[in-house]
Amino acid sequence: MFVFTPGTAPLLVSFPHAGTEIPPEIAARMTPEALQRADVDWHLPQLYAFVQAMGASTIAARFARHVIDLNRPPEDTSLYPGQDVTGLLPLDTFRKQPLYLPGQAPDAAEAHARRARYWQPYHDALGAELERLRTQHGTVVLWDAHSIASRMPRFFEGKLPDLNLGTADGRACAPALQVAAEAAMVAQSTYTHVSNGRFKGGHITRHYGQPERGIHALQLEMCQCTYMDETAPFAYRPELASQVQPLLQRMLDAVMDARAQRA
Repeated sequence: MFVFTPGTAPLLVSFPHAGTEIPPEIAARMTPEALQRADVDWHLPQLYAFVQAMGASTIAARFARHVIDLNRPPEDTSLYPGQDVTGLLPLDTFRKQPLYLPGQAPDAAEAHARRARYWQPYHDALGAELERLRTQHGTVVLWDAHSIASRMPRFFEGKLPDLNLGTADGRACAPALQVAAEAAMVAQSTYTHVSNGRFKGGHITRHYGQPERGIHALQLEMCQCTYMDETAPFAYRPELASQVQPLLQRMLDAVMDARAQRA
């Protein structure tokens, strides 16, 4: 259901929307727009490959968010009440195109089965690794990595800032860790950035971020134009990726330094 690599550092990097697989029995019921997988967080494990040298643990979804959204609460409550959002089992794309052919959308029983088969194992593994690292190191950082097309009128006006840091308005991590990540963003002028703007952190950041227990969670939502083509076939752009990767590393290094000073 996912690809997990345990590490030695007090850092877990999660990629809940990087999966591209859709089981054949589900794909047969989907529209061509769904099968294009435009809403996937394409290539993020490749972009973040440098975290292996940092000793980070990583967990990456295998299945596309159209199958089930791993960054939504299991009871499917809205993360942004009053705003247009997609749910635990999305029924349309980010561009409001139907995911399923007429009469083929999942019912409540199928939703329950998918939660058990795809959602629960990812969260069981993520939670267990956080506890292992916290027990070993005293405190741990959870970095939830995401990306999205830079222009998505359904969710925000105009172009999204290149880097969107989310900490559930400061509740998911100690203030020093947020300040450290922000300082790394502010120290450069190539990429626009914001903290707790349109994206404040999804279920993973909000649920697992418990700084009082030594678990510090931060989400980074990136514009895909910073490292890839935003149109099909959604190609990875090494020349772009190599420019933003040093900043991502500086952000993570700064956060880890801030964690060490608190440990």
